[in-house]
Amino acid sequence: MASTKPGQRKTQILQALAAMLEQPKGEKITTAALAARLGVSEAALYRHFASKAQMYEGLIEFIEASVFGLINQISEREDGGAAQAYAALQMLLQFAASNPGMTRVLIGDALVNEDERLQLRMNQFYDKVELAFKQSLRIAVTQGHGQEDQVAARAALLVSYVAGRWHRYAKSGFRQHPTEGFALQASLLLAA
Repeated sequence: MASTKPGQRKTQILQALAAMLEQPKGEKITTAALAARLGVSEAALYRHFASKAQMYEGLIEFIEASVFGLINQISEREDGGAAQAYAALQMLLQFAASNPGMTRVLIGDALVNEDERLQLRMNQFYDKVELAFKQSLRIAVTQGHGQEDQVAARAALLVSYVAGRWHRYAKSGFRQHPTEGFALQASLLLAA
């Protein structure tokens, strides 16, 4: 790591942390184990992050930037509200499949015994995802798909579905693919 630039070092640390989170047994990750994986001292980690909580915050920032960036792209690309909700559902499940270690952060599994503000931040993430679903579903209502009085309940149901698929994926040791059966499940969830 000595020949890399400071920003690259932070990225390397976060990538190593995410890779460690991909281990199905999900053992508690220590800074000593992370430093050993990178071949550096723990002090070297703390030159880039003040605490392990800051490292997890870095992963959460990556998740937020990726997911909400993709949701914005979907909103710009899809005119139909139901199509937006469908595409967002699919993207959220595929994001987990592409980032197994991040899935453990998404479900809070990796945050157990860490700073409680990390779980609060993930709760806010879920709230923002639900808000994005509400926006898409409101558009769908104006297009004759669904009813306004069902928007909030349907958005909450979609978030619960995604969280359940993420949870099952992580708890199966990343064997139960989150998109398995997606097309039929999404059509049932988004039926008018």
